[in-house]
Amino acid sequence: MPLKRLTLGSITLGFALTPQVAVAQIATSQYDNLRTGTTLVEKLLTPQNVNANQFGKLGAFQVDGAVYAQPLFIPSLGIPGQGKHDVLFVATEHDTVYAFDADRPDHPPLWQVSLLDKKRGTTPVSERAVECPFIRPEIGTTSTPVIDLETGTLYVLARTMAEHWVGDTEYFQHLHALAITTGAEKFGGPKLIAASVPGRGAGSSSGRVRFDALRENPRAALLLVSSTLYLSWASSCDVGPYHGWLMAYSTETLEQKGVLNITPDGSEGGIWESDTGPAADASGNVYVPTANGTFSAASGGRDYGDSVLKLALAGSSIEIRDYFTPYNQAQLSDADADLGSSGPLLLPDQPGSHRHLLLQPTKGGMLYLIDRDQMGKFNAQGDAVLDRIRMGGGGYGAMAYWNGHAFFASSDEYLRDYAIAGGHIVPGKASSIKFENPGATPAISAHENENAIVWAVATKTWNGLDRAAVVYAFDAKNIRQPIYTSEQNSKRDRAAQATRFVIPVVANGRVYVAARGEVDVYGLLK
Repeated sequence: MPLKRLTLGSITLGFALTPQVAVAQIATSQYDNLRTGTTLVEKLLTPQNVNANQFGKLGAFQVDGAVYAQPLFIPSLGIPGQGKHDVLFVATEHDTVYAFDADRPDHPPLWQVSLLDKKRGTTPVSERAVECPFIRPEIGTTSTPVIDLETGTLYVLARTMAEHWVGDTEYFQHLHALAITTGAEKFGGPKLIAASVPGRGAGSSSGRVRFDALRENPRAALLLVSSTLYLSWASSCDVGPYHGWLMAYSTETLEQKGVLNITPDGSEGGIWESDTGPAADASGNVYVPTANGTFSAASGGRDYGDSVLKLALAGSSIEIRDYFTPYNQAQLSDADADLGSSGPLLLPDQPGSHRHLLLQPTKGGMLYLIDRDQMGKFNAQGDAVLDRIRMGGGGYGAMAYWNGHAFFASSDEYLRDYAIAGGHIVPGKASSIKFENPGATPAISAHENENAIVWAVATKTWNGLDRAAVVYAFDAKNIRQPIYTSEQNSKRDRAAQATRFVIPVVANGRVYVAARGEVDVYGLLK
């Protein structure tokens, strides 16, 4: 039977020619490469049935470490010897990847693999080694992986270390390519991450800046654009020297295709994004916000601290095609008010003269609306953007978009609904619930233009005590009061101990929430 191609978001599926049915699948962070944070094929969950009487915690998938990476979901996947399953993929800070039957919490995994090298005796990197307690007690896999459904491959970036009785501890980062059906390594993986660029910036030697596997911390999600993978880095707790790095790899050979250092002649410029992901448009342009660091591009230099970059792979280079940098970049960097503390949201094509828009929240509390076709570069007299407004708190995470509205909870602030119309941001309703630091990255489930629910998770504050995560659901048409929280019936529904920057995942009537030592699953009660 001939094959027909179906494109869902950024993912193209090959399938037998049968009646077309919308399929819930999550192969990348925030559902798609635009990073809209929205699934439009959710038919089971509605604002009418998501309440404490009909909806609650169904169980949990037990894992061996904290989960910071967003789980991924592939429906009706054939597992050798086990039949077809809706599969939930989970990666942990202990460097283990699991494939679970998504409908069977508390059951053992369909498969699991360790990304540690037993022969070399590697372990995840310790919080002591990175001099930062934000991810503890170990740092293994933090970035959300990505799945290529054309080849059935899950790409994962893992950190490891090897301690020796004699000699210095070695630190590694590897790109793994795993078969989604078995977890087996593919394409000759894993691939050791290594790079250097010409420059005189922090940590340089003999005119080159080299990638440091200890100091460079990957938090932003992996991005798949056609046959190219993009990986990015910042630091742990600003412990230097470090730089913002972006690297491109072949999905077929794992060979490095291009390298960009954001501040080759300066310092910092990390690509943080609070565990959300770089974005890409339909033409393959990649959008990456940077945080803090030196900026010299407007005066002929090569440093792009506190900027939103529009990038593309050209031959063996990653070229900067356009950018936006705030007029007060130097002050933002000095105040640690990162532009790149949040990930970008690319809006679907808009009516009017500005069709291609980008929303960028910042740690300094500013929200920018940028024309992707003319981003504005740097203007010392004032920002050349379509619009900008002040939020109630700093931005950590990313916005979610549905039906002309963007939703976001900045730090120590309320979930807010922002209308996007005519090239402007129009603040609208706010929730009665305040989200402490770091706020919340929402996810939205809807059936096209109906039954939209905004989901958000209250997570751990950066310097606070450990606590249970709290899951919230709001009717997208009126977010004033939550229609459900996991604390309404805490004995039944309380979530596990929170990690940070958690993005809820909604698929086929279930809501998956990453936590410490497990992934909790919520759904309609029987």
